[in-house]
Amino acid sequence: MFKYLSLIVLMVLPSLSYAKVIHSERSLYRNIIVDEKGNQRCLKFNTKSSKTNQSCIFTNNPNKLVFNYTKLVFSSLLMIDDPKKVLIIGLGGGTLSNTIHQIYPDALIDNVEIDPAVTSVAREYFGFIENEKIKSFTQDGRIFIKRAKLNKQTYDWIILDAFNGDYIPEHLLTKEFFEETKSVLAKDGIISANTFSISKLYNHESATYYDVFGDFINVSNKRNSNRIILAGYAEQPSDKIIKARVERLSPLLKPFDIDIKEIRNNMTSTKDNMDWPENTKVLTDQYSPANLLNL
Repeated sequence: MFKYLSLIVLMVLPSLSYAKVIHSERSLYRNIIVDEKGNQRCLKFNTKSSKTNQSCIFTNNPNKLVFNYTKLVFSSLLMIDDPKKVLIIGLGGGTLSNTIHQIYPDALIDNVEIDPAVTSVAREYFGFIENEKIKSFTQDGRIFIKRAKLNKQTYDWIILDAFNGDYIPEHLLTKEFFEETKSVLAKDGIISANTFSISKLYNHESATYYDVFGDFINVSNKRNSNRIILAGYAEQPSDKIIKARVERLSPLLKPFDIDIKEIRNNMTSTKDNMDWPENTKVLTDQYSPANLLNL
């Protein structure tokens, strides 16, 4: 009996191993933690109410994407062709920027991150690439977009991926902000927003996106709570065009563990499935997500 008990203990012990903290600091905005468990290294923001992974990499295979949501973001490439200018609001570990750079090495990528400590950690611990085509800006995302509008800048692909550890910052989730973002979107561009399919704000987020952009596409699956919203496109490509793009992109995305064929099957237009009440209140600068979350 003791022999079998020992075997059970040996089987259980590895699962009880803890991640090793390899870096921690208090920035102007949050507590930042980098920890490592096996071949997985993660960036976490430790706030009053949560301690969540913001970005992770496999140290033995940095190209392979860890998070489902980062894979779902690449559904955007079924809506547009060969983006030349990309804007990413919210850096994390720089995973999205690095992946896009490898797929489109000639694309110009602007990364906007409010916290300089996050950018430093991305460089040192997550291999964030910066060169003549990839720039990083230490700035609030909304201010950056306001200035881009004034300078008549436009982007083919805008990725909204800013989180403060608890949720999306409230000023980056309003009708006014989406209108500003829409103003810097190129004619045939796409906006990808990282959010959740299970949230107290689901209906309000959906109503707000619809109010500004009209019909949009939800990208999600039943295995987790990630939701990517694709918005801002002038016209949804035909099934024939999307099928051709799936075939062309599949070998390009495979090294990053992105199954674009599966992702295609998880794209649903609100034109056929408007899943929030018609009288849902739109989020504005005066009616913010924080007010809802505190109810």
